[in-house]
Amino acid sequence: MCAAQPIPERITPDAITDYALRHSTPLPPLLDELLATTRERLGRIVVWANGPAEATFLQVLARSLGARRILEVGTFTGFSALMMAAALPDDGELITCDVDPEFLEIARSFIARSPDGHKIQVRQGPALETLKTLSGPFDLVFVDADKENYVGYFDAALPLLAPNGMMIVDNVLWRGRVLHPETEEDHAIVAFAEHVQRDPRVTNVMLTTGDGVMVIRHR
Repeated sequence: MCAAQPIPERITPDAITDYALRHSTPLPPLLDELLATTRERLGRIVVWANGPAEATFLQVLARSLGARRILEVGTFTGFSALMMAAALPDDGELITCDVDPEFLEIARSFIARSPDGHKIQVRQGPALETLKTLSGPFDLVFVDADKENYVGYFDAALPLLAPNGMMIVDNVLWRGRVLHPETEEDHAIVAFAEHVQRDPRVTNVMLTTGDGVMVIRHR
């Protein structure tokens, strides 16, 4: 039997990623500090954090949609929430949900320091339960949470999505593991992609940005 091949942390070569970052709008100092704090406090788990390029893409997308309400499933330490909130008008609203108190402690501390923090509502608890309490429409939905529940998050969030809104789902290539799934998470992401592909309610495209991003709209 051949030995399993190591799974890279990023599917895009580091040199290409670094080149892209050098030719993207730099982060504000507070978000640079947030990334540094996340690395210091959480170490290797930082691979869960959205890269600056992807978070900037979400910000540009939110602004292009003229978004007034955004829903995020999976806060982590608040990086993507703060990036997207910057694109909202002053009376806009971003609801972000996560279950992990350690992640949310960091997120809340930086949200409190941000000029866009007043736009963000943090909901702590299982996201599927939180989603049951929300009313749409949301102009942008971003999903980046536990992979085993991706199908459930999609099914729960789609009715909340505005008619012309977009849902963005992260990690759909899962560092290449989708090609040879082994773990429960691997199979969950493959099942999610197939679930969306079969859904007649939506149009979707999978992009190779970052760790893979699925863009979903109502058909």
